[in-house]
Amino acid sequence: MTSMDVTGKVVLITGAARGIGAEVARQLAGRGARLALVGLEKAQLEEVARETGGKAWEADVTDWDVLDRVMNEVAAHFGGIDVVVANAGIAATGFVRSMDPKAFERVIEVNLLGVWRTVRTALPHLIKSRGYCLVVSSLAAIVHIPGNAAYSAAKAGCEAFADSLRAEVRHLGVDVGTAYFSWISTDMVNSADEHPVFGKLRQGMPGLASKKYPVRNVGRAVVKGIEKRSKAVHVPGWVGALKYFRAFTPVVVDRQAVAEVADADRQMAASDTSGLVGPGGQAASR
Repeated sequence: MTSMDVTGKVVLITGAARGIGAEVARQLAGRGARLALVGLEKAQLEEVARETGGKAWEADVTDWDVLDRVMNEVAAHFGGIDVVVANAGIAATGFVRSMDPKAFERVIEVNLLGVWRTVRTALPHLIKSRGYCLVVSSLAAIVHIPGNAAYSAAKAGCEAFADSLRAEVRHLGVDVGTAYFSWISTDMVNSADEHPVFGKLRQGMPGLASKKYPVRNVGRAVVKGIEKRSKAVHVPGWVGALKYFRAFTPVVVDRQAVAEVADADRQMAASDTSGLVGPGGQAASR
């Protein structure tokens, strides 16, 4: 892997209307990158474009035809694509036995199949530029907590997808990174914290496991990761160390769950509060 000066580079970011995507865009703009911003929430997306000097494309990452058109339009507008940050993602609260099946499957469709479709349609352009792709996974790929099955399954899939992709495209000059973030103070996580059942579960996790981190930390780490064409990006840093102990995380989760999950499961089964969370989830469910 070689380093990359992002000045003048064309960076396409999905899920750029708010949260991590918008923050990465702002910090990349400060380094002189040229930004293609892809997302669902048109007004917010265009505001981020105004802030960063980028250009907005309203698109659903699960739509093959739209994504293919957007990639070609971005490449034509900027003269190519150097970096793709496959960041678009949503979350849903709920336990498997009682949650809305449509919400569960929409998380998989956006967070995993949306990444696959983004990468597949972008790859011809990245191969031309010998560029870099960052797949946004999560701490949820390593630690699988109750009430988060859909998100964990999708993000674990993203990690596996990126690992395979990395080996497949290295000889073509394309580098692939995986981003692992803990709980970040975004609309998605903050909305989940407001949930009467899942919020208590998440905030009751022991030690650093429940702490939320500023989104600016993610922006800095992603910019650094792009510049280094890094294999992995971790926020906070301890997430990287935890990967070495992932075989033990189910034991810890099982022990922690004993005291809390039974009551939470009953509450979820007796209510209609499962489903997609936050503004991004609402936009993805339309």
